[in-house]
Amino acid sequence: MDKQDLASYSFDASFGIHFPEIVIQPVSTDEVARIVKLAYQHTIPICPRGQATSLSGGPLAVEGGIVLDMTKMNQVLDIMPDDLIAIVSPGIITGDIHRAADKYGLMYPPDPSSSAISTIGGNLAENAGGPRGLKYGVTKDYVLGLEVVTPQGEVIRTGSRTVKNVTGYDLTKLIVGAEGTLGIITQAILQLIPKPRATGTLMAIFDDIVTSGKAISQILTSGILPAKMEIMDQACIQAVESYQPNGLPIDAEAILLIEIDGHPRAVEEELVEVAAIFEKIGARKVIIAKTQEESDSLWKARKMVSPAITRVKPTKISEDATVPRSKIPDMFARLKEIRDKYNVNLVVFGHAGDGNLHPNIIADKRDQEEMKRVEMAVAEIFETAIALGGTLSGEHGIGTMKSPFMEMELGVVGLDMMKRIKESWDPKNIMNPGKIFPKPGQKLVLTEG
Repeated sequence: MDKQDLASYSFDASFGIHFPEIVIQPVSTDEVARIVKLAYQHTIPICPRGQATSLSGGPLAVEGGIVLDMTKMNQVLDIMPDDLIAIVSPGIITGDIHRAADKYGLMYPPDPSSSAISTIGGNLAENAGGPRGLKYGVTKDYVLGLEVVTPQGEVIRTGSRTVKNVTGYDLTKLIVGAEGTLGIITQAILQLIPKPRATGTLMAIFDDIVTSGKAISQILTSGILPAKMEIMDQACIQAVESYQPNGLPIDAEAILLIEIDGHPRAVEEELVEVAAIFEKIGARKVIIAKTQEESDSLWKARKMVSPAITRVKPTKISEDATVPRSKIPDMFARLKEIRDKYNVNLVVFGHAGDGNLHPNIIADKRDQEEMKRVEMAVAEIFETAIALGGTLSGEHGIGTMKSPFMEMELGVVGLDMMKRIKESWDPKNIMNPGKIFPKPGQKLVLTEG
């Protein structure tokens, strides 16, 4: 293949350009198995890829070899309402699963922000989450079984169509989130649930972001479990208002958006109770959406954050360090310190209810001096999350971006145990090499040259 033909497969939504030697678009499990068997025989790296929405470098061919473009494996999307399951091919767009389930009054809860374009195979590889993760969990919580091509080119099935299954090791959950380092997923059995009967939305405005963090903790210990609890800091608010005015208060330090779902009467009562808690703890103003149109307008502001902040500067470094809920106020305070210490354009938004914050740094990768400061800021964000008892990633995965920090979280022995699993499954290290596990001395590098 010509280099120009490979160019579109050399990058994702993170950093780095890595060209594969060849790209193959299989359409069946048998084709995948034959390709993998050949790759194993000749020790050729093989990298599965969906729509490349990854923010961590998961689908990058960092050691060359074969990119398996799985988007053509999109033939199966079967909803089985009596069993509350969906059987899907890896190339199916996640949003299409949502729409197919909705026709039966059902819901596939994981809702990553990229669901309109990301494939379910990529979601499975990265164990994607989304705003509903607070109440409903992440991708792994809804995977009952998988069809997987092993590094040797054999086809195995894990799990089953049943909700309860404790037969042997849970290989399903081992493979979900393994980022393609243990095998290629060629089919999945997903659990569905009935859609809630009603939803309601509330927005709270705060003059202090640390107070908003305390408000989050207060709600989560009140006995109310929102479906979504999202935060936008002042920089996000101002960017959105500049990009697409929506009447948000640009002088506020933070706003919280909450969605409650369930029985209509319960939703109504819980919204009133949440509003009272926010007002008591010091919210400037609380707004309860009276109509679906008002609700949609409030959530539209949250959806506009990513396109809005990239108008400030062209390069967006999106992280998802996650901390225990009780440490959310501490994390907010530390992020403000990091922003000032390194003089970076740091904005905070994300899934505040489960501690899965998205500190985003907006920069210009052409400015090498700025990017050096960004590297130091990102490293300190990770260090802070770990120090607060958190984790490197809540939903974006490790890939190439976070691998230098793996030992910090897992320790030497913990990381070695993961390496042993990888080596036993994939002794030739052909499955998506260069991901998750750091090379000796590897550091986060966002600058060129």
